[in-house]
Amino acid sequence: MEKIVATGRRKTSSAKVFLMPNGTGKMVVNDKDIDSYFGNNPRIKGMVVAPFDFVKDQKFDCVISVKGGGVASQAGAVRHAISRAIAKLGESFHHSMKKAGFLTRDPRMVERKKPGRPKARKRFQFSKR
Repeated sequence: MEKIVATGRRKTSSAKVFLMPNGTGKMVVNDKDIDSYFGNNPRIKGMVVAPFDFVKDQKFDCVISVKGGGVASQAGAVRHAISRAIAKLGESFHHSMKKAGFLTRDPRMVERKKPGRPKARKRFQFSKR
């Protein structure tokens, strides 16, 4: 089987995943190993590899390209992309990814700054006199 390509997004981060079935389980993010790219934060790394819990019997090689945003945002984008790639394998995988909530694009974005205000929601100090 050939490689599966999928894109995932979160906030301002965008990730493109190339998933190769029948691999060894190696994951490369922006030409670095996943441990060196995301550091030794177990919460972030656990978020990235969570979709693979649904395909325990198969091993995949992943080549991931991610840009924009911060570390947590990039991890969310990578998880979204991996989930979409695994969902392309079949209807049962799609159903399990959907049930886990991995296929839903997180719509939350930074709120824009409004004119006449210092920040998006902050007001200037009110003075009665």
